[in-house]
Amino acid sequence: METITLESGDAVQALAALAQESRLAVFRALVEAGPGGLTPGDLATRLSIAANTLSFHLKELSHASLVSQERAGRNLIYRAEFARMNALLGYLSRNCCAGSVCEVNPAAVCTTC
Repeated sequence: METITLESGDAVQALAALAQESRLAVFRALVEAGPGGLTPGDLATRLSIAANTLSFHLKELSHASLVSQERAGRNLIYRAEFARMNALLGYLSRNCCAGSVCEVNPAAVCTTC
């Protein structure tokens, strides 16, 4: 899995994209789906979100590089960008506890996907 280091502006953009209930639900559904991802139709059904609203939220998440899309035949497949998610978690926990020993392990990342 690639390692990404976020800067302050990137972290703000990602957090802003996630700071909306529907977008957070979309992102979490894609994380749960794993590397296989989901089609917009599957997401709309799972989350009871109208297609045009879902499209707006996916665009915002894509703009923040938290999700990617791939064409598979006639379908688009959306996937969570796990490397970006882990970079955001790393950014948030970097320098935790002011350098003292603590319970949080900033190097811990999602390794199941």
